[in-house]
Amino acid sequence: MKVRGVVRWRTAGLLLAMLVIVALPYVVTSSSSRGAQRAAARVTHSNAVKAVTYQVAYLARDSERAMYRLLAGDSNELTQKRALLAREQVPALVRQLREMTRDNPDQQLQIGALESRLNGRIALLDQAQSRLQQGDTAGARQSLRDAGDLFVINDKITDIVHTEDSLLEKRQEDARRQAFDGRVVLGVTALAQLLLLTIIVIMSEQQIGQRQLAETREGRAVLRSQLIFQAVREPIALFDKDLNSLLVNNAFRELYGMDPNRNAQPLAGIGEGAWNDSVLLQRLNDVLLRDRELWDHDVIQRTVDGVDRHVVINARRLQQQDTDAPALLLTVSDVTTRALAEQKVSELNRQLEGKVTQISDVNRELEAFSYSVSHDLRAPLRHISGFARKLELHLGDRVDDKVSHYIEVIAGSAQRMALLIDDLLVFSRLGRGALRLQAVDMQSLVEEACALAESGVQDRRIVWKIASLPMVIGDENMLRTVWQNLLGNAVKYTGQCEVARIEVSMQQDRKGDYEFTVADNGAGFDMQYADKLFGVFQRLHRASEFPGNGIGLANVRRIVARHGGRVWADAEPGQGARFHFSLPATDMAGAHT
Repeated sequence: MKVRGVVRWRTAGLLLAMLVIVALPYVVTSSSSRGAQRAAARVTHSNAVKAVTYQVAYLARDSERAMYRLLAGDSNELTQKRALLAREQVPALVRQLREMTRDNPDQQLQIGALESRLNGRIALLDQAQSRLQQGDTAGARQSLRDAGDLFVINDKITDIVHTEDSLLEKRQEDARRQAFDGRVVLGVTALAQLLLLTIIVIMSEQQIGQRQLAETREGRAVLRSQLIFQAVREPIALFDKDLNSLLVNNAFRELYGMDPNRNAQPLAGIGEGAWNDSVLLQRLNDVLLRDRELWDHDVIQRTVDGVDRHVVINARRLQQQDTDAPALLLTVSDVTTRALAEQKVSELNRQLEGKVTQISDVNRELEAFSYSVSHDLRAPLRHISGFARKLELHLGDRVDDKVSHYIEVIAGSAQRMALLIDDLLVFSRLGRGALRLQAVDMQSLVEEACALAESGVQDRRIVWKIASLPMVIGDENMLRTVWQNLLGNAVKYTGQCEVARIEVSMQQDRKGDYEFTVADNGAGFDMQYADKLFGVFQRLHRASEFPGNGIGLANVRRIVARHGGRVWADAEPGQGARFHFSLPATDMAGAHT
């Protein structure tokens, strides 16, 4: 077989050399011949263009001479026909010139200029003939003189002819160069033929050595492939068209307890009946007969070790090299561990669904509680406030200072209770409403919140230091609430400072998230109570010192958490406080709840 291959290779090389020796001279000769024919055709074409150009000039001048003879009294029929030749034949000849030179833009421009002048001359010739028929000999003569003076055609005729002569010279030069190139190519071809024959002889000897080396490497590669095939831990097997084993690896043999000394074992008898499944066998036969690949076929098999294994079977048809009969490549994946894990995941999912149901029930109870707070608790408060005012009116002048103080405490407490209910409802809604995500300019929100906080304390001196802030993705109204609470607190808790200094800054952490900071030089707080800061109705200062309901920071934490961030603070008593919150620097903030 090796000798036949070398002989075929040499035969092909010789045939290629003969083809080059015969074909290259033929191609070069044919190319030279075609070049000469094209050059001759171009010369004929240029002469034809010049002939038509001269004919146009002759007809124009001959018609003018005939008109002059008519003016001189020669009115025979031939002279009259000659006077009309320019109008009858020149337009068609000009169109013919355009068609012949359509591949030359310069000639097209010159022919266009010639055509306009010819049209002018013909128009004046027609005018002269008309005046002559009317008996105006002087006017006819003037029209002829105007035709010669206003529409000169000699220069355009000369330009067209000169351009065609230049093209003709260039084409003749191209033909001479092609002939020289043809001779050079013939010489190079002869050298190439000799070189090709030499290369064929040398390469033939080299090819024999390379083929022997390739066969050696191929044998080693086959051996390596067999070693890899046997070392793969995934069971793999090859079966013939009758589903008898041709080749199996060690993993397949170990899984199904095959005897390594037996060959051509039927698939149905392997693994003590593990493959004796009529549906699976039918599917595998379809793969062989109809070339239908079998993908991820799940089946439970009891292997020779008595264990029920969950396996995934893949099969495809292969064509054997030494025969026309197809073969079946079978791979088996033991996914028993994965199946058990999926069962555990399914069980956890069912438990999670139960938890979700419980959370949904709790949310409904919270909504019912919010409804009760919003409606059921407001009515008693309105009664308390209303009857306190009625009691004050009923007593009239009998209201002393102590009674007035009691009524004022009742009314104030009812009003404070109403504010607490409103704050509690706002806090509840912040956890349920949908986020309306959009691009938010944090710089504008901070400036707006600063102006709002400063408007309520116009008699104070506040120094603001606001850094450049980025655009983020979030709910604009909720983020506005965050800034209003943080900056409002900063203004409130610096109320005892002669000069309040409030700074807003921003930096990015290692993950790229934004970290915003609001720092002040106000009252501060003790860090051991920091865990109470963000709780509902939690306060670290007395209401007599700093007013408020203790709900603002809880709202801040809930809003930032819904945007996927976090809130924290650090401070020292009497040294001011620094409140920080982070936001993701992506548009996925709404994915966090």
